[in-house]
Amino acid sequence: MKKIIVFILFFFNTVVFSQNKEKTIELEEKTIVLIDVDTELPIQDATVFISKTKQSLLSNEDGIVSFILNGISNIQITHSSYNLVKFKSNFLKQKKNVIYLKTSVTGLDEIIITKQHPQKILKDIVDNSINKLTIPARLKVYSREFFKLNGTNSYYNDGLLNFQLFGTKKKFKTDILIEQNRSYGLLNEEIRNDVLGYNLNNIMQNYYNFKYLNPILEPKAKKKYDFLIKSYTKNDDYYLMTITPVDNVEEMLDDYTILYDRKKKLIIEASSFVSAMTIAKIKDKTSVGSKNIYKSLFKTIYRQDNSNYYLVCSKEEIGFERIDKKNVKSDIEIKNYFIINNFSTHNFTYKDSEVFKEKTLYNIKNSILTNYWDFSGLTPTEEEEAIISSLEFRP
Repeated sequence: MKKIIVFILFFFNTVVFSQNKEKTIELEEKTIVLIDVDTELPIQDATVFISKTKQSLLSNEDGIVSFILNGISNIQITHSSYNLVKFKSNFLKQKKNVIYLKTSVTGLDEIIITKQHPQKILKDIVDNSINKLTIPARLKVYSREFFKLNGTNSYYNDGLLNFQLFGTKKKFKTDILIEQNRSYGLLNEEIRNDVLGYNLNNIMQNYYNFKYLNPILEPKAKKKYDFLIKSYTKNDDYYLMTITPVDNVEEMLDDYTILYDRKKKLIIEASSFVSAMTIAKIKDKTSVGSKNIYKSLFKTIYRQDNSNYYLVCSKEEIGFERIDKKNVKSDIEIKNYFIINNFSTHNFTYKDSEVFKEKTLYNIKNSILTNYWDFSGLTPTEEEEAIISSLEFRP
């Protein structure tokens, strides 16, 4: 076997072609597996951009991305920790192809000393990012949610949604059109809508206004958090800001990391999680209706493409024990994905009666026209496929 310049290793079966008697159309189903060339571990959260279709895809936990090609296209793979890779799709000779990515680390990250407090720098970056996000815009979104109750996978839904973003930065609005959706499993009637994950009515406003960063932008955050800026040797254009709770604070506070373009002052990635150390400090609540969180994480990735700047994906996970009644508890875990697989500045044409106005896809009648989940931006892992199948065929 031999490695191509972009570290591509080909294996498995021959290329699949579909043909029509009157006209030959080259439709190819392709799978890419992204691997770290040094550690040989799969690479998660890499963005694969298909130029011909303007489609963005995200690698899953196994480093896998699947898509369908109609003809030859330029493909670009980006990840904040690895060198940019570009190639034409005809490099993908097989149905399944391994691509090795190389990290660009050249030294140790150094602490950046600034005249301004890092929080003020972050506020300026957030304001600039909000102003640069492209509106109006049209987003095709793949949404996926897993729900686990008392240790058992009990509910699943996903959908292919179209978001029309319009208005101004201060009066941001969205209209949602449901293209396809499916849901399997049943939820306990006592499970309230406030634990079902996304509120689709305001989710884009939150992402485009960086609402999830509000706790570290408030004036009192300076006393609760330590702010630190480091160089980012994996990409010389970026800085990494870390915001961690101070040692003497005993409340549920997240650890944050903000990766940003230091020249353009744009957020590239933002993430937060509640550390095990923080959770260990918090006393369990016992009153009815309260929640005791034991897992919480959040991540968003943004993309700048020429003059456009937009959300690429988000991921949220939360696990908590809820006190339903005295001595009665429910253990709830939710995992959400939100993948923007196509961005456009062109508006949709639609009627007001077609606009989706519910908060979630829960209880919406299934509408399945294609196997959209296989090629809508995030390929399910084998474990996820097993969960979905078990719920689909559950009596």
